[in-house]
Amino acid sequence: MFDFLDSGQYDVLGAFWVTVQLTLYSAVGSLIWGTVLAGMRVSPVPLLRGFGTAYVNLVRNTPLTLLVLGCSLGLSQTLGIDLAGDTFKETGFRLAVLGLIAYTGTFVCEALRSGINTVPVGQAEAARALGLSFFQVLTLIVLPQAFRAVIAPLANVLIALTKNTTVAATIGVAEAALLMKEMLENEAQAVFAVFAVFALGFVLLTLPTGLLLGWVAKRVAVKR
Repeated sequence: MFDFLDSGQYDVLGAFWVTVQLTLYSAVGSLIWGTVLAGMRVSPVPLLRGFGTAYVNLVRNTPLTLLVLGCSLGLSQTLGIDLAGDTFKETGFRLAVLGLIAYTGTFVCEALRSGINTVPVGQAEAARALGLSFFQVLTLIVLPQAFRAVIAPLANVLIALTKNTTVAATIGVAEAALLMKEMLENEAQAVFAVFAVFALGFVLLTLPTGLLLGWVAKRVAVKR
């Protein structure tokens, strides 16, 4: 039933390694971009606050497939922006990461904003009374507590990101979903076995992540 795994024709581990790389690079970028967006959403500057609100509401409600295709067709094929990729494979990978960051960053932003709302207003007011600027209050007082409060929601975002990497197959990135498509076309007699292999692969990627970050969330939770 699983003879296709022994043929050497399919590099399943290599495909999942690409999925892991997509997840890691996108997770780091999304965390940075989401934090910046969260800062904009709570900024006292109306222009920044308006941009953050408009960006989050627009991008979060745009299909991820459309964003990734837009990065490929709009940036690469129309504008010629290849993000320093030397080959089509490298360019596609980097464009997929860019699309995933642009999309997932909005969910990170909203998770962080909910964490910011859990920080007592009195702490920020006390910090401002001591002469700290908005940026100092945000980075030294508010965000450290906000991150501790939203580790569990961020874990859910990371798990969703891991599964969303399958969208990268639409622009030819050789990750797990693209290999599964090829195997389903070539191994029609083992459809359920192919599905089982890739379902198990994603479970092995997401389940430990959820368990680990759930344990971390309990350990660092802010006691109020």
